[in-house]
Amino acid sequence: MAESRIDALREELGGAHPLAANKVAQQLNDHQIGFIRNAPFMVMASSNDKGDCDASPKGGHPGFVKVLDPETLLIPDIGGNRLFQSFANFESNPKAGLVFFIPGIDVTVRVNGRIEVLEASAVEAEGVNAEVHHPDDNAAIVQGLRLTVDEAYFHCPRSMHFGEVWNEAAIAINRERSLAELK
Repeated sequence: MAESRIDALREELGGAHPLAANKVAQQLNDHQIGFIRNAPFMVMASSNDKGDCDASPKGGHPGFVKVLDPETLLIPDIGGNRLFQSFANFESNPKAGLVFFIPGIDVTVRVNGRIEVLEASAVEAEGVNAEVHHPDDNAAIVQGLRLTVDEAYFHCPRSMHFGEVWNEAAIAINRERSLAELK
């Protein structure tokens, strides 16, 4: 059998660092749970059975994604653009990837798992409300997602450092440049 390009890269670069290779677990640990309970923002990736992808930003008060137990998350779907791309994907492929962010902290928590779509009443029965800043008339729970964790791990800060994501001087420069280009 021919060696794959990925196998060749692993051999050429020496494989994963032992700390990285051993960080992926099949459930959330206490540190990851604490991180998610303090995260006001996450990105949810999904794809349908054809491989068409979507990455959807989600935000709210810190802890808007609920940790039901080390193997289960509950994600409320707050009314938005009504395109429902992720939810359409989940009809044919229940897999999702989540990346949780806390502003000013360079590490992230990544969680991959399987989704079950819930009616709004089931989300509310878990005691979950629309926990958002600046609510408008559309800020209500439309439905929700129960994610069963397949793997969870902290992601190192390198990408945040490369992009100077939380560097206030870089943020100001990027904001000004972006606003000028949008005019």
